Amino acid sequence: MTPPTPPLLRRALVAVVAVGSVVGVALNAAGASGARSHSGAPAVLSAPKSLVGLAPELPHSVIAAAGAPESGWRPGKARYGTASRNDIAVRGAAGTTIRVNEIYPTDRSGNPAKGKFPVILTMTPYGKGSGGSSAPGSANSAGGGSPTGGANNYLVQRGYIDIVEDVRGTGDSGGQWGLFDPIQQRDAIHVLHWAARLPHSNGRVGTYGPSYLGIDQMLLAGTVGKHSPLKAIFPMVPANDIYRDTSFMGGLLDAEFSSVYLGLTGTLNTLSPPLDALSDPSLLADLASIETDHIGGLASYHANFTAQTLAGSGADYDETYWKDRAPGQLLRRIVANHIPAFIVGGEFDIFQNGEPLNYAGLQNAWAHRSVNAPMQPEQRTTGRYQLIVGPWEHLNASTVDVNSLELEWFDTWLKHKHTGMGSTPTPLHYYDLGTGTFDETTTYPFTDSAPTKFYLGANGALARHKPTTAGTTSIDWLPVGSPCGRPIDQWVMGGISIPSHTAGVLAPCADGDALSKLGPGVTTFTTAPFRRARSIAGPIAATLYATANTSETEWVAQIDEVTAGGRSYPLTEGALLGSLRAVDSSRSWRQHGVVVLPFHPYTKASARPVVPGRQTTYRIQIFPTLATIAKGDRLRLTISTADVPHLTPLPAAVPKLIGGIYSIAHSPQAPSSLTVDLRRP
Repeated sequence: MTPPTPPLLRRALVAVVAVGSVVGVALNAAGASGARSHSGAPAVLSAPKSLVGLAPELPHSVIAAAGAPESGWRPGKARYGTASRNDIAVRGAAGTTIRVNEIYPTDRSGNPAKGKFPVILTMTPYGKGSGGSSAPGSANSAGGGSPTGGANNYLVQRGYIDIVEDVRGTGDSGGQWGLFDPIQQRDAIHVLHWAARLPHSNGRVGTYGPSYLGIDQMLLAGTVGKHSPLKAIFPMVPANDIYRDTSFMGGLLDAEFSSVYLGLTGTLNTLSPPLDALSDPSLLADLASIETDHIGGLASYHANFTAQTLAGSGADYDETYWKDRAPGQLLRRIVANHIPAFIVGGEFDIFQNGEPLNYAGLQNAWAHRSVNAPMQPEQRTTGRYQLIVGPWEHLNASTVDVNSLELEWFDTWLKHKHTGMGSTPTPLHYYDLGTGTFDETTTYPFTDSAPTKFYLGANGALARHKPTTAGTTSIDWLPVGSPCGRPIDQWVMGGISIPSHTAGVLAPCADGDALSKLGPGVTTFTTAPFRRARSIAGPIAATLYATANTSETEWVAQIDEVTAGGRSYPLTEGALLGSLRAVDSSRSWRQHGVVVLPFHPYTKASARPVVPGRQTTYRIQIFPTLATIAKGDRLRLTISTADVPHLTPLPAAVPKLIGGIYSIAHSPQAPSSLTVDLRRP
């Protein structure tokens, strides 16, 4: 979850991670630099730099669609300077000291501006001094701010007070850090009420920020009561389910992301306090106790919790620990608390799956429907809950320039300006990877989509009709995966593709055909050329009927678009550990009687060993996408048995996987299939 733009010494730490990414680019650039975009390729490969660069921007059409067509709202010019009070101590839960920076509007003389202003709050674990905050008492007329953790000067200059909080156990706050520890929300409630009572506050508070900061907002909005000062949130790239979206995929450990993220947060939690004390000597008196708390967090969470998870202590299942940290569990309470939410996400974000689920759940809660169900076709929607999904990885989606959009959102709910955002007819703004344009729509799954099955067949066929003869395809379990595909880049948050685009070459491994050349651990199934353009729109599922000679299996399913020239481009992926194959039908999504999103409980009680030699049904959830497949192009399903370094079986599972040989059936009695939502573009 994205760290902010750091000061000089912190930047050196982040550079270590960046070097690894650049090395990866160099190793793969030779194969990528010769790739050329074409009309059938996902537009993310050929879109203008404004959509895939280091600082992507939103098209004006999307910003306009977020409000009512008749709205005359326009972002005002900067009216104020900014100044700050730094390292303010606020009493948090159980008396723990939580430190914040306050950035406030000033007049031309540098004095606090007269009047009452709404407050915007962001809660960061990456250090509140990471850019944007002015020196105490100084006037600053520079625009903008850090959307990832530092001050948002753009909003302050237009009449807002900005509070940047160091989350418990991070930065200069006391206590010990744990990943989304519920006590952090109790701390935030203390800060929230303190901020609402500031002398120049009008008592109304909104929250902003990406990634961890975005998830914090949703957890806070679901924890406060109906009469809280919190009146609106603007979470960017937030998860729906921390277990599924961050730590495990299909019951398999997301080792790639976890190792990078835990290493980064552990380093920042240790080094941030002494670095901050260099610029703020008032912290020196508390530095020893802060460092003691933070080092205790390294022992209790980074070391101990990680060791317990790898040992299979129970954290490898989606049970109490993860449910207490899942924003999706709080969607109904967010709506009940009358808190509007504007979400920004990315199709290649690590939270690619959770962001549309958050949108559907919030819209359903507003419509008094189940938050765990798919939206109904033509369902009435509200502009109080909006979602933008663009062609971005996590880092790109975290840095989209949303200043004017945030301003309009907070002007709507914190200043009661008539912007029309609450009544927009199209609150869902989803980028089509095939056409290179945003689809302005309403429901998820998409209203005009219909589930369509493609059946696996002999000779790698993927066809609309069931097989008429019995057949099987065999693959072997191998402990290595493909270096190609989206996940290797997606789960390092764009650390490969972003510098690749900056260097003027396409993302490494854009050619998914390499998957079919990796040997017995991979097999592919491909459709005939599409007779007309069709859009894959929304959730995807693969159903495999298979036997194995082992008591555990590992499945990875990737979706590619294959061009008329034979090149393939990875779109999305899903995975499943065989012992966690149980499906909860009450939580699974159905359209027209067809399961489009199988829900796996991933609990210890639901785990069942694979019986060697017995045909077993595996329903693999594949993350959603919106991609128009051009006429003449084909759709490909790639089945493999590993995805390294992204996914890693826990140590206890590895002996049960070694030597595995899987046989996938495609017969009238066992018609393995791929289900996608199709619609005309």
